[in-house]
Amino acid sequence: MDDKVILLVEDNPDDEALTLRALKKNNFMNEVVVARDGAEALDYLFAMNRYAARDIREWPAVVLLDLKLPKVSGLEVLRKIRSDERTRAMSVVILTSSKEEQDVTESYDLGVNSYVRKPVDFAKFVEAVKQIGLYWLLLNEPPIPPRRA
Repeated sequence: MDDKVILLVEDNPDDEALTLRALKKNNFMNEVVVARDGAEALDYLFAMNRYAARDIREWPAVVLLDLKLPKVSGLEVLRKIRSDERTRAMSVVILTSSKEEQDVTESYDLGVNSYVRKPVDFAKFVEAVKQIGLYWLLLNEPPIPPRRA
């Protein structure tokens, strides 16, 4: 299980630290790549700029995607993931504090796999991360990435 990479797209340093702490507390030892804005997430996913040497066919097990991001919004990142045949089937979970109904609706319209609101209470957040990890890292059988670049 710990060979599966998690892509965490989070601009808030406190939320990043809480998510990493929650993963560790639940004994998920997977490598976590952190992108701190939407542009960096797209660079990682599509092997551009500083990630140009990364094999685009090696998908993260799951993308934990915040919505309110600098440079490129989370919804735009999701839109680009779903519009590219190389990444269309990638597992994406929105992990956000947004309570806007429109964000939920648009996320599902764009094809998100799951939408999770970040609980404010740390114990609840740890449990939410545990459930996300158990499903997406242990139970989910991910699609096989296309073998053409």
